[in-house]
Amino acid sequence: MDAGLLSPVRAGTPAEAALGDEAWLQAMLDAEAALARAQAGLGTLPKTAADTITGAARAENFDLRALALAARETANPVVGLVQALTAVVREEDPEAAEYVHRGSTSQDIFDTGAMLVAARALRLVRADLARTARALAGLAATHRDTLMAGRTLALHAVPTTFGLKAAGWHRLVLDADARLARVLEEGLPVSLGGAAGTLAGYLEYADIDRPDLAADTEHPYLDRLVDAFAAETGLARPVLPWHALRTPLADLAAALAFTAGALGKIAVDVQSLTRTEVGEVAEPAGVGRGSSSAMPHKRNPVLATLIRAAALQVPVLAAGLTQCLVTEDERSGGVWHAEWQLLRECLRLTGGAAHTAVELAEGLEVRADRMRANLGLTGGQVVSERIAARLAPRLGKAAAKQLLTEASAVAAASGQPLGTVLTGMTDAGHGLDAAYIAQLCDPARYSGGAGALVDRALADAEPAAPTVPTVPAAPTVPALSPASPVTPPSHS
Repeated sequence: MDAGLLSPVRAGTPAEAALGDEAWLQAMLDAEAALARAQAGLGTLPKTAADTITGAARAENFDLRALALAARETANPVVGLVQALTAVVREEDPEAAEYVHRGSTSQDIFDTGAMLVAARALRLVRADLARTARALAGLAATHRDTLMAGRTLALHAVPTTFGLKAAGWHRLVLDADARLARVLEEGLPVSLGGAAGTLAGYLEYADIDRPDLAADTEHPYLDRLVDAFAAETGLARPVLPWHALRTPLADLAAALAFTAGALGKIAVDVQSLTRTEVGEVAEPAGVGRGSSSAMPHKRNPVLATLIRAAALQVPVLAAGLTQCLVTEDERSGGVWHAEWQLLRECLRLTGGAAHTAVELAEGLEVRADRMRANLGLTGGQVVSERIAARLAPRLGKAAAKQLLTEASAVAAASGQPLGTVLTGMTDAGHGLDAAYIAQLCDPARYSGGAGALVDRALADAEPAAPTVPTVPAAPTVPALSPASPVTPPSHS
């Protein structure tokens, strides 16, 4: 039902497919199937039952809308899903149906499913960040010495290079990727806590089926179960159940907010540099790209606009996820539920922004001639800092700055180059002839360590492109018959 009309940054992107309702449903089913396989591997559930549950756990076997409506009666989608999954399994094997969701609780399944969804989305984002980083590294290397005006508080400051600007963008993308990598590798755990975080239900069923395992103190069953569940899902193993300890969500939110913000910095720079009166870069062109509904002459910077819009939204949504650390008791009534849409939107927006950034970085048009021309707009005042430094040993620092302030004012008022004004001022020479003043006023001689800084930045290794799984990822099994309509039960 959500076609992305009001969120074009993610419409049609891989992240959108990885985060839709069907993908989320599949992730919860994957959690149920993984739990059954983990229990079967420990001998507390028949392997045939685990196989049947895994075979039934396919999103196409279920009515999404019916599950959504059923969730209104229980405040979460898992209760109705368990009933529907049990019905599908029962059609194949009535005995196996007794083992669906055994010892578990809704939050175990939903949170594990959320971590699976996040892991799949983060791999897509990281793949896009790797492409963006490579494109930006290429821009930085190509334009290592391409002069442009550095701007502070919106005005020309001192000369810099486009290579250094691109190297800064590249660094931000690498920093974002490093944060996502840490979360992906260490911070997305399975959720296994049972009704109130004690895992009592899991242990009780193990004691019924395999009292020898439940009584084994050397190799505690609960530790083995969590390890097996983590292995089946590919997620991390938590130290404690985290129903009310929402560190994984807060860490994920922080990494997504940084990533969106890093891409947003690139976007806002591109928007500034693509202004008509600046014209130093242009977005890649495409048929119909950037057209205006009223002004045929315009080609708007739509890629940067989409990225910037996402970058302004994600930190706000991430703050909401961080706020959910304030969770009461052992399970929350409302706080947990508030996380779901916030998390999905953070992932969708960041995924859309990362995918859009690839096209922007790979196709960005750099107009070096326009950059060089714009450097001349102040008639040499862009290097006043340099001249003041050279005059300071002769006049003193304060006097040199005062002289350059006055000369710059005269140059601005008269339209003369700064070098000409300085040469003509009575006491400006102080051993500096006109030729030397002209040399000092050359912006090409005052880019500082820009080139060396670019070289240093590019010496860092690029992020390795992660393997992107098929979305949604699920075992390949024959589909079973559709489930019967969902009637919500009265328990959670």
